[in-house]
Amino acid sequence: MQAYCMKCCTKREMKDARATTMKNGKPATQGVCPTCGTKMFRIGKS
Repeated sequence: MQAYCMKCCTKREMKDARATTMKNGKPATQGVCPTCGTKMFRIGKS
């Protein structure tokens, strides 16, 4: 799954992506940028 990396300023494929649920109950996906190692977060169904 792709997400926007805030540090690289580009869309990249997420590494170690896992489905999570936010406090308000909405689904999200959390992972790590393969290039710089920054946390990536994408809201929506995974």
